[in-house]
Amino acid sequence: MKFICPICASHFEISDTGAAKCKNGHSFDKSREGYYNLLVGAGAGTHGDNREMLLARRRFLDTDAYLPLANELVSALSRYTKGTSSVLDMGCGEGYYTRAVKEGLPKAEISAFDISKDAVKLAAKRAKGASFAVASSYKIPVENESFDAVYNVFSPLALDEVRRVLKPRGTFIAVIPDEEHLFELKAAIYDEPYKNSPEAVELQGFSLVERKTLSYEKIFQQAELSDLFMMTPYAYRTSQRERERLAKISELKVGMRFIILIYQRN
Repeated sequence: MKFICPICASHFEISDTGAAKCKNGHSFDKSREGYYNLLVGAGAGTHGDNREMLLARRRFLDTDAYLPLANELVSALSRYTKGTSSVLDMGCGEGYYTRAVKEGLPKAEISAFDISKDAVKLAAKRAKGASFAVASSYKIPVENESFDAVYNVFSPLALDEVRRVLKPRGTFIAVIPDEEHLFELKAAIYDEPYKNSPEAVELQGFSLVERKTLSYEKIFQQAELSDLFMMTPYAYRTSQRERERLAKISELKVGMRFIILIYQRN
């Protein structure tokens, strides 16, 4: 297991019961689902997406509407790591991409974490064979330069930590939304739909080696649209009137537009 003690940064020994214990006596039980909760001190508590949003995301992703993206991610990791490396899923959510990577790179050592305990519970059930922890992107409980590759799909980017945990010349893959990602959904709900703001692609300490745009359309029914809406940040800031608009849409063609950025750590 790649995770280390979040208190003293020592390595863990795993007991017969699955508990992780370091040389200084700090111990963390393995949950029934198979993960470790490594949030401690002021960082402990409830964080991240709530269960309703996570279940909506799981239902939507289980339609495989984002399967082309998962396939592109696996393909990129396979090309740049040769499929036998140590890979970290940064902000794994409910584990859709973790499972795809684990299945696509069966010889790789996959570790994954999220700050949401509910998310990691779901992910650990979904992606068997990977190591899971509840942890923060801004204080990842792993050693310096311990991963060959790190990937981040729509999660907050803690660049200093990515740089710290990657080996020299290691690969970092970031998936971000294109400007018009899900624009049709926003246009159907909001009076003044907005495009996504462009994100900076130059990252300090990294060289951009590949940039790919993935774009396709799919027709969704009402239940799928509702789940898609619930798994996005829009769910936090949409009025009741706008939610009622969404509920009246029986069918809608929506464009999925992703940007896949592949970096090498300098």
